[in-house]
Amino acid sequence: MTKLKDTYPLYLANEAKQPNADLEVTDKYTGKVAFRVAQADAKTIDAGIAAAVKAAEPMARMASYERQAVLQHCVDRFTERFDELAYALCVEAGKPINDAEGEVTRLIDTFRIAAEESVRMTGEVQPLDISKRARGYMGIWKRVPIGPCSFISPFNFPLNLAAHKIAPAIAVGCPFVMKPASRTPLGAIIMGEVLAETDLPKGAFSILPAHREGADMFTEDERLKLLSFTGSPGVGWDLKAKAGKKKVVLELGGNAAVIVDKDADLEDAVARIIFGAFYQSGQSCIGVQRIIIHADIYDALKEKLAAKTKTLVAGDPHDRKTFVGPMIDLKEATRLDNWIQEAVEGGAKLLVGGKRDGAMLEATLLEGVDRSATVYREEAFGPVAILSKFDDFAAALDEVNDSKFGLQAGIFTRDIFQVLNAWDRLDVGGVVINDVPSYRVDNMPYGGVKDSGLGREGIRFAMEDMTEIRNLVIRRREG
Repeated sequence: MTKLKDTYPLYLANEAKQPNADLEVTDKYTGKVAFRVAQADAKTIDAGIAAAVKAAEPMARMASYERQAVLQHCVDRFTERFDELAYALCVEAGKPINDAEGEVTRLIDTFRIAAEESVRMTGEVQPLDISKRARGYMGIWKRVPIGPCSFISPFNFPLNLAAHKIAPAIAVGCPFVMKPASRTPLGAIIMGEVLAETDLPKGAFSILPAHREGADMFTEDERLKLLSFTGSPGVGWDLKAKAGKKKVVLELGGNAAVIVDKDADLEDAVARIIFGAFYQSGQSCIGVQRIIIHADIYDALKEKLAAKTKTLVAGDPHDRKTFVGPMIDLKEATRLDNWIQEAVEGGAKLLVGGKRDGAMLEATLLEGVDRSATVYREEAFGPVAILSKFDDFAAALDEVNDSKFGLQAGIFTRDIFQVLNAWDRLDVGGVVINDVPSYRVDNMPYGGVKDSGLGREGIRFAMEDMTEIRNLVIRRREG
């Protein structure tokens, strides 16, 4: 049986350090302390940034095959430690074991993609002789590492969302300091343990758990050239305001909608919507929150969704039968419970669920929710979804856009004209056809508009953010 250690270190300039064991991490299902992790103070964070600055030049000098070898080592070691990584996720995040294993698979995919892309950081030869004055001139540009980067990752995908920062940084040759979420730091610590086995230059990485109030340097220090943050919109936009001159990439919240048109395969739509709304207790920024159904099929689909939701097993995330585990903590479960009750008091009908026991909140379906209700306007980030109906497809698109968020949207339809219309009109970062907005493959450009963020992840696109274009102009003398 997989076991966790009692204490884990932080990683400072590639090396494990155990200055303390101050950060308590709980088992999210039992609420008991599962292990303790070293916590970085301001002096340690400063040392990590200084080490990254010193590592910038040797990291930039690494050959493509050397960076690829580091990433391939990670692929191999994560594969070997698959069960350990999944178990750690199950404990620290309360993630049902099947979802935890899925995330470890994505972690491996993300590093594998980065290994492939690390030898493809190409540039371009550009003719400049567009007019007589530029005759004999040519241009060549290439991408160079931006320099030391700062990464702040969230609790809900502590492996893969950290990987979407770490892997492209190594692929392009950027040193970094990372602050993992305090509630789920172990995934990043294990990544640090694996990276420490490689020949990365000293100072190439530091994994530094720290409380939010003590981590201003991750955002404000001018030695850092890029900040990549994944988390809540309120925190993200505040960090951007404090980041100064550095480039900022934000992957923030959502209020994802799925449209089910009258020609959809209902059985298929039900299976995918249930997954999208309730996998890992709905704690995904692209989890299905709004289900917009054509009036002709509304009653039939509502009945099927309600029946399926009632069958979902909730409980111990270590049990393979469990589909809905605990939310990350009691505070978050109480928040969402209050939003549900507020909606019901405002006239919404509770179709399924709506009960809470500690951090366990039942998978919940609502209909007739007023559009001014908190659970409609804000990001639920938990196991609740709202049903509504439409007659006109254009009106359904308007309903999707009726949100301050714009991450991804899903549409179940067989009409290619509706597909193209939606792709043109939806104010989101991505449109997913015949599946839920929760679908993501780790090489695609992923990110949002409006309050959902700034920039794109997906290895190749993150690599572009972590590099600068450097141009070379050559004048050729004739004769």
